[in-house]
Amino acid sequence: MLPALSGASLLYGMGMIDSGIAMSYEQLILDSEIVRMVRRILKGMAVNEETLAKEVIKAVGPVGNFLGQKHTRAHMRAELSTSALFDRRNNDAWVRDGAKDAAQRAREKALNIYENQKTDPVAPEIAAKLRSLVEAAEAEESEN
Repeated sequence: MLPALSGASLLYGMGMIDSGIAMSYEQLILDSEIVRMVRRILKGMAVNEETLAKEVIKAVGPVGNFLGQKHTRAHMRAELSTSALFDRRNNDAWVRDGAKDAAQRAREKALNIYENQKTDPVAPEIAAKLRSLVEAAEAEESEN
């Protein structure tokens, strides 16, 4: 969060574990979710006549319920931060549904992506260029 708030345009190390010696798909999924949440915070909130809702505040009063207002329902989804990885429900609901922690849910998501992701093949001319670059690097390495 601090690098993002300071204006950094690159967040380094997503998916890395053990000081960058290893890579974890689960950690990459978790880090991606954290970055999504940080981006949401950086986006900020619109403050204007519509979002201030002065008329709604007057109508509801100091002891009323804003959750029942159409204005609240219309705007809350845009401001609400949700996550499929981080479970914010109470403990009873969490246990009832299998007590999976964020790491377990990240693993399931990573496996789902691995098993179901459809990618376009690399164009043959690009594959040939990549192969020639690898071969050149291997030849240079064997000379040293």
